Amino acid sequence: MSKIRIVLIEDHDLTRVGIRTALLQKKDIDVVGEAVNAAEGLKMLKKLRPDIAVVDIGLPDKDGIELTRELKATAEDEDLDTKVLILTLHDNREAVLAAFAAGADSYCMKDIRFDNLLDAVRVTYNGNAWIDPAIARIVLQQAQQNPIKPEPISFREHTDIDAESAENEQPIEPYSLTERELEVLQLIVEGYSNAVIAQRLFITIGTVKTHVRNILNKLCADDRTQAAVRALRSGIVG
Repeated sequence: MSKIRIVLIEDHDLTRVGIRTALLQKKDIDVVGEAVNAAEGLKMLKKLRPDIAVVDIGLPDKDGIELTRELKATAEDEDLDTKVLILTLHDNREAVLAAFAAGADSYCMKDIRFDNLLDAVRVTYNGNAWIDPAIARIVLQQAQQNPIKPEPISFREHTDIDAESAENEQPIEPYSLTERELEVLQLIVEGYSNAVIAQRLFITIGTVKTHVRNILNKLCADDRTQAAVRALRSGIVG
């Protein structure tokens, strides 16, 4: 079985060593490189081509969001398929949305439990988004506390969310999703995999995949990350 190859980009030595030590306890994970700033990290990612980059949002030379944007912008030219897992102390909605708009695949808090970090790594490796439940709850609470007109999002690849262009997007209509699709969407937002969603809702994985496909179509989203962010920003789940 091939290992999940990871590069850690984190400037705090104790945090980086702790994450590396924890990940290397698992036989299916290999930490192939470490960097302490964005410039060094980007060079390392292009050279080593890992499966996942675990990136701190608060790097000394530029933030992890900008690093993610640069990596994703050059991914096609460099033939890179590295997924980005943002690791941060920031738990505000703006940081989350900016990270995903830059192309981040998953988003975790630094105080995440080790088991959950492993789940995040594996979910991300399998091509799905993992959003820390704490972040999901905070964003949903903010949406509920600010009952303003839903603000549609423009998901233009490798760019920031642009409020002016977003005005041309069609707002999400909650009633277009069935009750079951809303349940599945809520669990997607909370970062659960298809297998866990199936267990929680007592349905088959195949049925979950069908619901996910319908959700993506109805939200005009390319993947689970876009669907989750649109749902959080519009406040249609919670």
